[in-house]
Amino acid sequence: MDGHPSPRSHNHHPPPEMDGSFNYDIESMDGGGGAWRGASTGRNGSSEALLRYDDDGSGGPREPLLRKRTKNTTSQIAIVGANVCPIESLDYEIVENDLFKQDWRSRKKKQIFQYIVLKWALVLLIGMLTGIVGFFNNLAVENIAGFKLLLTNDLMLKHRYFTAFLAYGGCNLVLAATAAAICAYIAPAAAGSGIPEVKAYLNGVDAYSILAPSTLFVKIFGSILGVSAGFVLGKEGPMVHTGACIANLLGQGGSRKYHLTCNWLRYFKNDRDRRDLITCGSAAGVAAAFRAPVGGVLFALEEAASWWRSALLWRTFFTTAVVAVVLRALIELCRSGKCGLFGQGGLIMFDLSSTIPTYTAQDLVAIIVLGIIGGVFGGLFNFLLDRILRAYSIINERGPPFKILLTMAISIITSACSYGLPWLAPCTPCPVDAVEECPSIGRSGNFKNFQCPPGYYNGLASLFFNTNDDAIRNLFSSGTEKEFHMSTLFVFFTAIYCLGLVTYGIAVPSGLFIPVILAGATYGRIVGTLLGPISDLDPGLFALLGAASFLGGTMRMTVSVCVILLELTNDLHMLPLVMLVLLISKTIADCFNKGVYDQIVVMKGLPFMEAHAEPYMRHLVAGDVVSGPLISFSGVEKVGNIVYALRITGHNGFPVVDEPPVSESPELVGLVLRSHLLVLLKGKTFMKDKVKTSGSFVLRRFGAFDYAKAGSGKGLKIEDLDFTDEELEMYVDLHPITNTSPYTVVETMSLAKAAVLFRALGLRHLLVVPKTPGRPPIVGILTRHDFMPEHIHGLFPNLGKSH
Repeated sequence: MDGHPSPRSHNHHPPPEMDGSFNYDIESMDGGGGAWRGASTGRNGSSEALLRYDDDGSGGPREPLLRKRTKNTTSQIAIVGANVCPIESLDYEIVENDLFKQDWRSRKKKQIFQYIVLKWALVLLIGMLTGIVGFFNNLAVENIAGFKLLLTNDLMLKHRYFTAFLAYGGCNLVLAATAAAICAYIAPAAAGSGIPEVKAYLNGVDAYSILAPSTLFVKIFGSILGVSAGFVLGKEGPMVHTGACIANLLGQGGSRKYHLTCNWLRYFKNDRDRRDLITCGSAAGVAAAFRAPVGGVLFALEEAASWWRSALLWRTFFTTAVVAVVLRALIELCRSGKCGLFGQGGLIMFDLSSTIPTYTAQDLVAIIVLGIIGGVFGGLFNFLLDRILRAYSIINERGPPFKILLTMAISIITSACSYGLPWLAPCTPCPVDAVEECPSIGRSGNFKNFQCPPGYYNGLASLFFNTNDDAIRNLFSSGTEKEFHMSTLFVFFTAIYCLGLVTYGIAVPSGLFIPVILAGATYGRIVGTLLGPISDLDPGLFALLGAASFLGGTMRMTVSVCVILLELTNDLHMLPLVMLVLLISKTIADCFNKGVYDQIVVMKGLPFMEAHAEPYMRHLVAGDVVSGPLISFSGVEKVGNIVYALRITGHNGFPVVDEPPVSESPELVGLVLRSHLLVLLKGKTFMKDKVKTSGSFVLRRFGAFDYAKAGSGKGLKIEDLDFTDEELEMYVDLHPITNTSPYTVVETMSLAKAAVLFRALGLRHLLVVPKTPGRPPIVGILTRHDFMPEHIHGLFPNLGKSH
């Protein structure tokens, strides 16, 4: 959908032969008398058959790797919210045409200053809004979940246990059904974490509606309802998506619909600046979720962004600093008790710095064991999650009612586990030297009464009958060696591990950080208790290291996770141990599969470009994956030819070739974008004769901002334009809007090298030019889809993946 000369198409029929200079350049690549026979190109340049034949005309294919070229639909579509949507790429490249050059020559210092000031102002707004949303999320969750738990606890104190379960399960069911309904009917793209979609967007993939205002609305309220419903999920992944949506909304460059068309905002009507803002938004989301500003910057650098530079580092750092200041100011307001049940709850924060670790060689053995366990459990978690999500997709594809029913079923299972399993745990006498009230009645705490008599508490209820944030606090608490029985920890780990797996794929905004931290902290405590005789480390520290090992095993992030955990616990002394356990768990898990977000990106069908090329690409050259014929335009083209090409293709870039008498020989002028052609056609600056102009009338008629990219879904379409028969016979000069410096590679360049170049520069189109003279000046165009493994293996089925 981005360029065209590669075998990929959907439903468009090939164009017939046309008059004028609408060119079908058939590649002559044989050089020895053998001809290339090509079929006409469809919407994405698909060719039905493209085989190389022997000179004797016997028809025997001479290339064993080449088979019948079929339509490549796998890398053209993605499953977003179980809805199949077409995939486009983003235009990060600067289009250097006459309009752009005139704009930069005429731009004054005042305008440059306005652009810089506005960019910093938008970054400030992103930080402030993301911080406010993060605080609002936690405030709402603590109050809704707190009301539900208080109601259940009051009924249990009256020994009305069945009524208490009905109240608890009923509240969870209503909250879950509401979250699923708004997600399924308003914004299906809001389901799940959102981190894979943000990661793909920053890689250059523009999937439909993943950053739309409706997605932002559902992400915020769906996340509040889902977490309040007691699901084993977190709000950290959704917060990353929320920050990105806020940044995208602010970076739209104004809105005519809502009368926000300030001239200053027009500077951001391009994908490059939006990409920078969305990177800042993703970093702000992590900072708001964990109160970890440096961790947010490192998350954006390590996991989210595909392109980075020093200026972006400054902006993300500034954004997360703003988030931290906003959160601290808002939390201070709540310390006086004006925020209902919030108090100091929410926004996971616990201080382990009072437990100063002095570790020995024996402790390192325990750390290595934790790292190995985390790697194995992490690899298994990713494997099982992949299978479960594929099974859920079959249900979710049947429509919103089935999404809601699946969510309600998981809600009932979760409520039954949360309420039923604590009955299996024994009642434990309250410790004599307990610092806090025991049992904790009517509030969060380590000692939940549940069904126990006065003076006793239920350890499993302390974990299940709390918000996820408070459960993590209980596990991370120091000086609590005997607080949780070993059986309690085993039951809780098994339940959280399984519920975390079955919960992620439902139609509710859900993050994986919290389930992973909960499960990891639990087996960390188990290992700490078992190895207590040989280690002097506190069980709370073992819980922290267990969480780190599981995070490393599932998400394969190291630096950012390390800093986030250290910022959460305020425990810099643990840095060497956290680093060691993360490195071990990631190394072990990498032997089994990819990180969980990488798996989900592949599963959704998002054409993500990796930083490295696959080994089998070294056996191919750029010319192997392009196909003809190629649709190109002359520098001065007939309007009818352009209109017809735009109507029967979905290409977003067309080569412009000057031919005699305009030039001495066929010459590649550059590349013209579909959106620019539509603006030019709408202006109807046509000529009766086919003559090259100076382009001055186009420069007078249009400004650079007329060709700027519109906001989400607001671009011009060829169906919106009408032309008379007389206009269709006229000509238009494409030179002023043609990008005269597109990136090109020679057809004999290694495909691996071309892939690395394509990804490093953030391209949408990469032109392939011939190696030898005397041929048409362009062979084809490589786009993102041409580098996808399924496309390459579809062309060359005998090309082993292990090569």
